[in-house]
Formats: sequence, C-alpha cells, structure tokens
Amino acid sequence: MPRRRPEGNARRRRWPIVLLLGVAVLAGVGLWAYSPTLPPELLVARYGNDKSRFIDVGGVNAHVRDQGARDGIPIVLIHGSLGSLHLWEGWVDALRQTARLISVDLPGHGLTGEWPREEYTIEAYADFIEVLVDSLDLDRFVLVGHSMGGAVAWTFAATRPDRVSQLVLVDAAGYPRTGETPLPTRLARMPVLGDIGIYFKPERLVRRSLAEAYADPAMVTRERVTRYAELQRFPGNREATVLRARTQEPLDPTPLKRLTVPTLLLWGGKDRWVPLADAHRFQADIKGARLVVFETLGHIPMEEDPAATAAALAAFLRPIPPRPPPPDPEPVDHPVLPAVVPERE
Repeated sequence: MPRRRPEGNARRRRWPIVLLLGVAVLAGVGLWAYSPTLPPELLVARYGNDKSRFIDVGGVNAHVRDQGARDGIPIVLIHGSLGSLHLWEGWVDALRQTARLISVDLPGHGLTGEWPREEYTIEAYADFIEVLVDSLDLDRFVLVGHSMGGAVAWTFAATRPDRVSQLVLVDAAGYPRTGETPLPTRLARMPVLGDIGIYFKPERLVRRSLAEAYADPAMVTRERVTRYAELQRFPGNREATVLRARTQEPLDPTPLKRLTVPTLLLWGGKDRWVPLADAHRFQADIKGARLVVFETLGHIPMEEDPAATAAALAAFLRPIPPRPPPPDPEPVDHPVLPAVVPERE
C-alpha cells in the first residue's frame, strides 16, 4: 500500500501557485482598468474645431472659442467641474446673431490641461478669468457661470464689480452641501486610492455622474460619455482634479450680500446636485436677483434645453454702458511761493 503524502506538505506546495494566480488576476484587472493619458494632438483633433484658439493665459495654453457677432454684447461663459466649453455650444447656436460668446476650458479641464501655477481653487480661477478678458481686450462684459463655474463667476463679480455688467448663475455652487458629496470627489480625496484611482478607466463613473446630472436619461449618450471621459485623460487634467478636490476650501457666501450687479438665476427644477433651495438662497442674498426655474430640467439645463434657457438669457440682456470714468482728484491747496527772478550779472 503506497504511503500517503502528508496533507500539510501538499498545502504548502499549493500556496505559491494560488498566490501567483491571484497576482496574475490582479495584474490582468489592473491592465484592463488602466487608462493612460491620451496624446494632446489626438484630443485637439477630435474635440477642437475651426473656432478653437489656443492662447497663453497666465502661463497656460488655454482653449478658447470666440464666436458670434463681433459687435454684439460680449458674454463670457464658464463651465463647471469636469466640464468643458462644449457645454455652451447650444447657447452659441441660439445667440450668435446678437451676442459675442466667449467660452474657455478652465485649467485642468478640456483641452487646456495643467496650469504651471498648480492652483485650481475658485479664487485662482477668478484670477484666470481676469487675465483671459484682459488678453481679449474686454473692458465690461456679461459673465455666466455654471455649477463650480458659477462660484467662479460670482467671486469675480464680487471682487471686480466694475468689469461685470450683468451676472448669470446657472445651477451655481455657493453654499455648503447638505447631501452626499459626489462619488468622484470622495474618491479623489482618499489618500493613495485617489492618486491611483484617477488612472482607471473613467467611463463607468462618467456615465453614473451624467445619469444624475441630467433629468432626461436620453442625454446620457455614448458620444457624450466618451467626450467627458477622454477629456479627463488630457495631459494634466486628472492630476488637477485630485489637487482641486483636496485644496478647495468650503465657499463663503458672505460676498453675495454685497453684490450690486444685475443678476439672473437659471435653475433646473430637477437638479439633484445643487437643489432648488440654493437658488432661492441666491435670490435672497443678491439684491434684485431674478430667478427662472425650468421645472423639467436637471443640473445642466443649457444642454437639456438650449433654446428655452438661451431665450431667458436673451430677455435679460441689456446693452452694456461704458465704465464710468474715475472721479476727478480732489484739488489740493498749495502755498503760493514768490517767483524766483534770476539776478542780473
């Protein structure tokens, strides 16, 4: 009768094989999930167009589109977190005959990429907008901001009120969140996991986020998901997202009470990210603010119904008066000195 091998020895010989298989499975999953940075030339060719310009704005090569009537009312459009200037194309089509529409990819977004300044806070973005409008020789203009871009817009208007003729906030950030922080933000803030996780394929998270952002599920198209996901893979964008999530302090809405700029609030009644209650807080805090609610739309109303939202903006627009001249300096009394007559030789 053959001798039976000790069961313990067999287990000891099997565990390296099990470990190797486990490592192989993890490596396979990692390779499948890993999404490298995409070449900028590829993304520019795919998501730029004949209106795209790349100009130096504060040291970053910013993607800008300046469209519409050159002699029309200048409107500067600021997108939200993880967005891009593509969100405004419906408004460009609707308003191009009467307005000059200037959209831009903020640093760390779209085709602009990383900012050597390495600051992605609301205040830093307000500085970026100031350099942008100076580069375009804009004196006064209408300023529009969506979501995080809304916080940039009202921060700019509060600190540089002489530059903004009218302010438009679309489902804007401004008050502390009461609900759950979005999953991408929570993941980005996690040590190690956030640093590694940004290199995994973003499509699943993008699809989930867009399903929450739009009231109409039909808006979550394969083309839109692919655009969002691929633009996140532009060089520097994912690293900027992590840095922004970890460094942005909670917003202080106190400056809103000091705003005197004519303000329009556009809001989706089915916004699940920034509730309609925040729109009413903006209306209460900003003197004279006008609120228009689109009951069937979600967090990105200018994409879900560009015609209706653009019509509300057009009804609000007014010709921009020139900036008032600075006051004359106060006269200063100087003592009268006797004239000095040269002596004759």
